[in-house]
Amino acid sequence: MSVSPASIPAASIHTAPLHAAPLHAASLLDPTALLEGAGPWVLVVVMAIVFIETGLLFPFLPGDTLVFTAALLAVPLGLTLPVLVIAVAAAAILGDQTGYHIGRRFGGRLFKPEARLFKTKYRDQADDFFTRYGGRALVLARFVPLVRTFVPPIVGMSAMPFRSFLLWNGIGGVAWALLLTLAGYFLGGIPFVANNIEIIAVLIVIVSVLPIVVDVLRRRRKARA
Repeated sequence: MSVSPASIPAASIHTAPLHAAPLHAASLLDPTALLEGAGPWVLVVVMAIVFIETGLLFPFLPGDTLVFTAALLAVPLGLTLPVLVIAVAAAAILGDQTGYHIGRRFGGRLFKPEARLFKTKYRDQADDFFTRYGGRALVLARFVPLVRTFVPPIVGMSAMPFRSFLLWNGIGGVAWALLLTLAGYFLGGIPFVANNIEIIAVLIVIVSVLPIVVDVLRRRRKARA
């Protein structure tokens, strides 16, 4: 992560003005440069990238890092926290909805037995997983980079009803937006938090998914017995 609050006075993180920088291709790999270079279109850029990550199945920039950085630099970027939360949640929910419909309509073409990424067995395993654990799995998947990109189309091909997906997608999108924006806004001045946001997000998911892992291991033991 390129943001280093350790090199920025804590009191100036939310007050120092930013000047728009030229936006180059390399900026896509640097969230700070990307946001600064977006100028007045910064909110549109954030929403677009969050949407593309799941809606168009193209995670060229981790949404966690981008959203955290946008919240860290919210005031200098001219963003208010409530607006940022609403915008990020809306883009995340719409992205997953689009990915869901892609899987529902084109899943038969995407998933093939011999495919490297979209294997048929992955679809079948996901279907069984979501049938067994329901919406909890969908919410947890939102917090894992790459996983959240491919989960929506897989769920679109599964037996999960659209209404259930809509509900849990909304919960996951809002929770993800709130967690990252609040963390970036209030904890961004702590170097360890700012430099390890992806690791922290994964650790939260690991702790949350432990009950599911225990349940799976218990079922396997019973099956062997």
